Amino acid sequence: MRYLRNTLLTMAECVLCFLCANAQTPVTLDTASPQQSQSSDSSNSASSVRYGNGWRLDLSPYLWFAGAHGTVGAFGRDASVHASAGDLLSHFNFGIMGASQAQFGHFLLNGDLLWIRLSDSAALPFPGLNATSVDVRVGQFVWTSKIGYRLIDRTKVKADANIGARYWHLGQNLRLNPSVLGLNFNHSESWADIVVGGRVEFPLGGKASIVALGDVGGWNATAKLDYQVAGLLNFKVSEKWTISPGYRYLFVDYRNGSSIYNVVTPGAVIGLTYTIEGNPRK
Repeated sequence: MRYLRNTLLTMAECVLCFLCANAQTPVTLDTASPQQSQSSDSSNSASSVRYGNGWRLDLSPYLWFAGAHGTVGAFGRDASVHASAGDLLSHFNFGIMGASQAQFGHFLLNGDLLWIRLSDSAALPFPGLNATSVDVRVGQFVWTSKIGYRLIDRTKVKADANIGARYWHLGQNLRLNPSVLGLNFNHSESWADIVVGGRVEFPLGGKASIVALGDVGGWNATAKLDYQVAGLLNFKVSEKWTISPGYRYLFVDYRNGSSIYNVVTPGAVIGLTYTIEGNPRK
């Protein structure tokens, strides 16, 4: 908690210095993101819409073409992992990826879900167990939920600060074939990390914007370190829909006794956002 307090104080000092340095520039009450812009005409752009008494909901399913590399281990045995996005897709069984954000005035609530299941089979002899092959299933569930506040809301830049938690669940199942004794090996790990972060948007006219976001947590409370960074190019294709290609990088270093999960997951991402707005004020 000491690290969390120091981080929040540092963020507050940076924001205060920024606002003091720009005190001559009036701060508008516009809380709309660049994704809300509907026209390159400034009179109808997102920067002219205020949400002081309104609300907004963004629903964003996405696809993340990520690889993975690092070190994983259990029961005192570690292994190096190097898998490209193509390798993971070739063993892909099922997955759900999506994000959402609710906004009321300057207050924000957002979540991000990543759930994937991979499997593989290999002919590996186990003479002592009368087995000739093995089936492996691996699952990963990651849920991030944060509350935030829009600190800067101007025509040329918008900035949010947020704090929340990221929950991890990793599981694997190993089954021998044939298994005279019906042997199955199962192992799973679950933990949650407090994370603090932010998000910055730079509008590019009325229909596009560049977004940079990230968060960091862990601090040896659960994981040793847990962070992500991402960059997106938002482009509004219609009044309700926005497409967002970009890049995402996720890292976690978790150790618990004989278990270790030190993995980097980077790759291209593309999302599609549907926006619902209520009671905006011009």
